[in-house]
Amino acid sequence: MAQRTVLVTGGTGGLGGAVTAAFLEAGWRVVVPERDGAGTAPAGAAPVRVTADLLEPAGAARAVEAATADPAAPLRAVVNLVGGYASGGLVHETPVDEFDRMLRLNLRPTYLVTQAALPHLVAAGGGAVVCVSARAAVAPFPGAAGYVTAKAAVLAFANAVAVEYRQRGVRCNTVLPSVIDTPANRAAQPDADHRRWVPPAEIAAVIRFLASADSAPTSGASIPVYGRA
Repeated sequence: MAQRTVLVTGGTGGLGGAVTAAFLEAGWRVVVPERDGAGTAPAGAAPVRVTADLLEPAGAARAVEAATADPAAPLRAVVNLVGGYASGGLVHETPVDEFDRMLRLNLRPTYLVTQAALPHLVAAGGGAVVCVSARAAVAPFPGAAGYVTAKAAVLAFANAVAVEYRQRGVRCNTVLPSVIDTPANRAAQPDADHRRWVPPAEIAAVIRFLASADSAPTSGASIPVYGRA
C-alpha cells in the first residue's frame, strides 16, 4: 500500500496521542504540529514534528507545508483535534471575552488548518477531513455556553466543508465524543463515574476509519462516540 500522510492537530494531547499512535500503527506518515515544540510523542511512535501556532494563518500554512513535504506520501487526511473547554456560570454570568475565547480555541484552528489543506487534498485526488466536536453540541448542559456554541460551530463548519467539497473528492465528517477518559479530565473530576467515560483509543479507532478509504461513501456524518452506560 502506498504511504499516505495525515495531519493531526492537537496530536500530543490526551486524545491526540491515541490518534497519532493509531495512524502510525496503520502505516501512515503522521505530521503533528506543536505550538512550542515541547510535546511528548506516544511510546514507540515517530511522527513528524513541526512548530506552528494554529491560531494564526501562517502557523496553519506551516503545518500544511510540512504535511505536504513528502511527494511519496501525499496528504490524504486532516484530523482537527485542537480545542479547549471552560465552564462557568449561566449565559448572563459569562463575560463575552470568555465566550469569544471558546470560539477562538475550538473553531479558529479547525477553520485555518482545513482551509490551508483543502487545495492539497483536492490536488491529490481527494481525501478526508475529520473534525472533533462534542456531545454537548447536540445535547447542551448548563454552565458552558461558550464551549457548547463553539462545538456546535465546529459541527456546522464540517457540514459546510462536506457539501462544498464532496464533488471534488474530499469528504468531511465529525465525531461527537462524550467525556473523554484522559488524565486531565480525571484530575478535574476525581469523583465522577469514570466507567461512563470514553477511552481515547476507542475514539481514535473511529477517527482512523473516517480518514481511511473504507469510509469513502460517507461525508457530512456526525458520529457519536459515547462512553458505556
